[in-house]
Amino acid sequence: MDNVAKTVVSTRVRFARNLEGYPFPSHLKDEKQAKEIIRLVSSALSRLDEFKLFYMDGVDEDKALSLQENHLISPNLIANRKYSAVLINREENVSVMLNEEDHLREQCIVKGLELRHAYDTMSEIDDCISRSMKFAFDEQFGFLTACPTNVGTGLRASVMLFLPALTINGVMPRLLRSISRLGLTARGMFGEGSAAEGYIYQISNEVTLGVTEEEILALVEDVVKRVCALEEVQRENLKSCPSALDIKDECLRSYGILTNCAKLSTGELVKLAAAVKLGACLGYINLDDVSLIDELVVKMRPSNINTAAERVIPPLERDVYRAQHVSKYLKKIISA
Repeated sequence: MDNVAKTVVSTRVRFARNLEGYPFPSHLKDEKQAKEIIRLVSSALSRLDEFKLFYMDGVDEDKALSLQENHLISPNLIANRKYSAVLINREENVSVMLNEEDHLREQCIVKGLELRHAYDTMSEIDDCISRSMKFAFDEQFGFLTACPTNVGTGLRASVMLFLPALTINGVMPRLLRSISRLGLTARGMFGEGSAAEGYIYQISNEVTLGVTEEEILALVEDVVKRVCALEEVQRENLKSCPSALDIKDECLRSYGILTNCAKLSTGELVKLAAAVKLGACLGYINLDDVSLIDELVVKMRPSNINTAAERVIPPLERDVYRAQHVSKYLKKIISA
């Protein structure tokens, strides 16, 4: 795998849209209007693909958190249960959140660095919806949104990156300042306000007004590729730094713990799995496709385990199950 494939986790393209003639969700207090928006968008998308509609007030807590853990919905959508819903396609890589911060939050998430593919997918969906209803749009400002930072194109292009070497070597603060000067921002795995757990950072555009969609995509892609190159340099530095042996030892010990422990919490899994992934990137652990580690961590989050089991599993039992499953999975994908 090249340095981009070893560093980029996933790509997300999201459009923020509002319908003309309806109050923004923060002022939408009429349940009838909220349901009408859901019905209109659902009807429009039924002509394009098979989407499953979830009314959030009818979704139990574990299912809602599972959808959040899989990045298909946001905490805001859950908080606005009475008026909100989500449409999810069969492949579960496209979701359209309804009555979140805006009437529509249309998003596509794909594996690897695939900004153009994700954008083309969302453009088709956006065009399909716009043929059936009119978006709130101003000739001077562009698409009108609840938050001023989304006014204009309404496009947020995000790339999730695994940046352990830049973090360990203390380069991230300087890099984040440089990214900010270019009109981009870096957040944790679950967006604004979240921590960069497991060395995962989300880089996205901050500016949506006064720039074209193509300019946004080109800037984000260029910066991401540069960050991937910097991460590769810093990974090489890790192999020859004074603490190289300690780093190798941590990676191998982490693999040992994950394949031999009796119980395992989510926090422990995230930390240890990041060390195993780093070990694979540095050549200490024999794993060609490091994205398998990312998939494992998502599947082993609490609500995803509960959803798979179709019941609420007590925390200790869940930790035991996680330890057993992770051990079996890692032994299967990592050769000696």
